Amino acid sequence: GGGEKARARHEARGKLLPRDRVDTLLDPGSPFLELAPLAAEGLYGGAAPAAGVIAGIGRVSGRECVIVANDATVKGGT
Repeated sequence: GGGEKARARHEARGKLLPRDRVDTLLDPGSPFLELAPLAAEGLYGGAAPAAGVIAGIGRVSGRECVIVANDATVKGGT
């Protein structure tokens, strides 16, 4: 995710961080295959981890699903 300041501001607003949202959505103990965790690597001076998007395949209610969560702590979620 983004820097500590952005993460703290997000949590102060009562919002879950995107990885916490994904963990909450997934079936307990099920795997999550993250797609493109190195997106934007080397761009934006390192200020955009995973391009501000967490995308992957996981199990929800027993079904395999594609899950996408935008990270507003990275470049404002844009």
